[in-house]
Parts: sequence; C-alpha cells; structure tokens
Amino acid sequence: MTSELTLLVLRLAFLAALWIFVFSVIYSLRSDLFGTRSSAYKQAMEKSRQQVFASADDDSAPAPAAPAASPVRAQTPSDPTEAVQRPSTPVPSASARSERPSKLVITSGPKRGTELSLRSEPLSIGRSGDSDLVIQDDYSSTHHARLLLWNDAWMVQDLDSTNGTYVDGKRVSQPTHVPVGTPVRIGTTTFELR
Repeated sequence: MTSELTLLVLRLAFLAALWIFVFSVIYSLRSDLFGTRSSAYKQAMEKSRQQVFASADDDSAPAPAAPAASPVRAQTPSDPTEAVQRPSTPVPSASARSERPSKLVITSGPKRGTELSLRSEPLSIGRSGDSDLVIQDDYSSTHHARLLLWNDAWMVQDLDSTNGTYVDGKRVSQPTHVPVGTPVRIGTTTFELR
C-alpha cells in the first residue's frame, strides 16, 4: 500500500513538473514572438535612456565662469596626473554636425530601399509591432536597438539583443556614434544614415 501511494505521489509530482515546463516554454515563445506590453517597453526605454545619458544633462548645463588665466607651467614627471575619462566614441567635428543626416535608408535585407525620415525622437528597431522600424528577421530581437539624437549626433544603442548590433562591422555594447554613410547591421538588415 505504501509503495503504491509513493508511486502515485511521484507520478503526480512528475506530471506537475512537466506541465510547469510546458507553460514556461509557451510563455517564453509568446513573449519572444509578441513582445512585452508597449507601456512597459516605453518605461524601460526611458529608464535606460536616463541611466546611460544621465551625464549628458550635466554636460549641457552652462559651465561656470572661468577663473582668470594663470601662467601655465610644464608638468614634471614627479607631478601627479589626473585620470581623464575619454569618451569611447569621437565627438563629431563642426563639419560633421553641419551634414546631419535627415533619413535612414535600408541598403540590404528584406526591406531594402525603404527610407525613414529622422526626427529628433528616438527610433526603436526590432521585430515588435510597436517598433518604429519593424524588422521581420530571424536574427533580430523583439526590441533590438534604438537610434537616438544626442548632442547633435546620431547614436545607436543595442538593447541587449541576442545577435548584436554592428556599426561598420564592429559589435557595439554601448551607445555608439553613427557617422553619415556608415553601415549599421541588425540581423540580416543593413542601413545607413544619409
């Protein structure tokens, strides 16, 4: 009697574990195919923007008046040096700013030839129906990347996609400047800013 009861409990536990596994697979497929709710995505995007570009607000604030010029002296090897945080991407020159792109052109992939006009708002890219640029591609994520205007320069930010975002053949892991005419690849789709 005890062995039959133990066997029945083990069978029910196995059946419950199997159903939990099946439902978790279905939930994972659903969220990958249809994405998360639009409002949750927008909140996550805004939170990410605030975290990544929080220093931009500090940089855009007017600088305090400079003190009177003091004589410059040569630094000797014994003088301590200050650690300087250099930006990971070059700051565009005045000539690059003057030729700010006005459109995004898809140069290869399923939507080759498609053009989108660039506005000042961020442009979301991915498979989700609520993306500004929807890419139906097996190698793009639901919310793959976003393109945004920051300090008069267009930047692309990978949103932790599985297969990555590539600017001029190099995978990006942080917001990266996109110069005019530089190929950006997401999955099998390549686009340029013009």
